[in-house]
Formats: sequence, C-alpha cells, structure tokens
Amino acid sequence: MAPSLTLIENERSWDRDQAQRNRFAGSDEGLLDAYSQAVIQAAERISPSVVNIEVSKEQTGRWTPERRGPGGLHGSGSGFVFTPDGFTLTNSHVVHGAAEVQTTLPDGRRVQADLIGDDPDTDLAVLRIDAPGLVPAELGDSQKIRVGQVAIAAGNPYGFQYSITAGVVSALGRTLRGASGRLIDNVIQTDAALNPGNSGGPLVDSRGDVIGVNTAVIRPAQGLCFAIGINTAKFVAARLIKDGRIRRGYIGVVGQNVPLPRRVVRFHGLLVESGILVVSVERNSPAERAGLVEGDVILAYGDQPVRDVDGLHRLLVEEKVGQRTPLTFLRRGERLVRTIIAEESSPHYSR
Repeated sequence: MAPSLTLIENERSWDRDQAQRNRFAGSDEGLLDAYSQAVIQAAERISPSVVNIEVSKEQTGRWTPERRGPGGLHGSGSGFVFTPDGFTLTNSHVVHGAAEVQTTLPDGRRVQADLIGDDPDTDLAVLRIDAPGLVPAELGDSQKIRVGQVAIAAGNPYGFQYSITAGVVSALGRTLRGASGRLIDNVIQTDAALNPGNSGGPLVDSRGDVIGVNTAVIRPAQGLCFAIGINTAKFVAARLIKDGRIRRGYIGVVGQNVPLPRRVVRFHGLLVESGILVVSVERNSPAERAGLVEGDVILAYGDQPVRDVDGLHRLLVEEKVGQRTPLTFLRRGERLVRTIIAEESSPHYSR
C-alpha cells in the first residue's frame, strides 16, 4: 500500500504543478520573478514624472558641453517633477548658467522651464514647468534605506528618451566633492548604471518612491555611481523655492589640513590633533578684518573644534552669517582667540 500511496501523491503534485503552468501559459507574468515585478512596478510609477532637460549655455564657468551648435553650447540631462504645480528637481551642473532650459515631458510635449534656483554646493537645482497634467513623484526618506536594497535609476542617457537601470544601494553616508569645492554629505552609492544625461534623474526604491537625485559616476570604474539623498534634496529645494538660493558662510582664507605636534596638543589641552594652516588670506575678507595672517593654524570655530577644511565648511552654515563668532587659532605656538563675522558666500564653480 505504501508505494501506491506515494505514487498517487506524486501524481497529484504533478497535476497541481501542471495546472499552475497551464494557468500562466501564454502570459509573461508567469515568467517574471519578484525582483522583475518590483522593477516593473517602480518604473511604471516613476516614469510619468521624469523629464528630459535640454539647455543652452554660454561658454563660461566649469562646464563640459555635450555638443556645440548655433548660438552657443548645448547640453542635456534629466529631472523629475515633485509637485503638482510643476516644481522639478535636477542637478545644478545640468542647468547652472543656462540661458534657456527646455523640457520634454513623458507624453512628448516640449515646454520651456524657468530656473528657480541652483546650489552648486549640493549640485541641486529647481526648475518650474508650467503645463497641465503633470504627475509629481512620491518622495521617500533617504534615512530609511538600507545597503543591499533595490535601487532603480531613471533618466535620459545620451539623450535617449527615458531609460531604466536597476541595481542595489551599495553604500550609505558617502561624501562627494561638489563643483564649488565643498563636500556633499550623506551621498548614496549605487551600482545602478548611470551615463551622461542621467544627471538629475531620480533614484527610486522598489515602491517607486524617490530616495535620491542621480549626480555622478566615477570613470573608468564599473558600478560606482552616486545620488544626492532625497532628504538633502527636500531641504535644498524648499530653500531654493523660498529664496532662490542657499546662504552659506565665508571667511576668506585658503587653507590646508596639517597635523599638530603632540607636544602642542598636550600643552594647550586641545581636542583635535590636526588643524587648518592658513596659506593665504583674501583682501577685505572677514579673516583679514579679524587679524588672521599666513601661517596661523585654525583650531576651532565658535565652540566647535575644527580638524580640517571640510569640517570648517560644515560649520559655516546659514545661521552663522553675520554673527560674531570666536575663532581659535595658533600663532607661533601661542593660542589666540579673535572674533570673526562670516559673510554670505557667493555660489561659484571652482576653476
């Protein structure tokens, strides 16, 4: 009896599997695994929000054109609508210095866009598109993403209208140096392939929620692509919409990171073992007015110790502009404190 029971059970199992195969016969859905379904659903959700951006620029600043034509230089990139009334996120390096910005919507309509503001320090910019029927993307939370989760990039590489690549979140908390020279914090690393023209497009999760703004690749490396976290983009976009710019502090020194002798650290009871050597001081700058000279080593700004130039940049935020702040530095071994008033920096691309 035992062998016959086993045979009957095997036959029932085969019949059940065959019925399942027959049910999906002729349908692609039966051949798609969960990963494919997730990518398809995310792509379908984000696609109505992705726009192709074409710009005309003057030949000034640090910008490499993709092509040259009558009337100046031309380039292209991507962006995505994030509000029903047409506010659109993209990269600063796509539109910085643009004389004219044209967008192509997913349905083929060509619409001129207005540049609301751009921030080279975070490589983000906001455009405004005036057109009916716009579909805003859903913005996610870049603090909630995890290494290894699915990441899907959408954009217009080399001008090809709308393209999808998929990969994973490779790492979190990266830093990337922007065109202005400042570091961009909390950058997402992904292996979802990016190419010229993808810049400014969305990086989305498996639900189609935007978790980042695609911004850069490292060449000739394979699979080293980066996106600005959407939480950073939300903050910057809100400021650009409100004021058209981001205010950051500037003190007017050129510096380099230097280690401090251990005896100096011990003698002064310093909290850091490195500082910023002042290489030069700009004329009529806050640093010159505070009395800084070449050879000084900056140790702290306000009550915060400063280990390097990037650390100083992080402290020169909007709230510090116009505020009297103590600056601690070493001069020929003597520890000094002077008051400095940071001014608002002018956005620029490093040359």
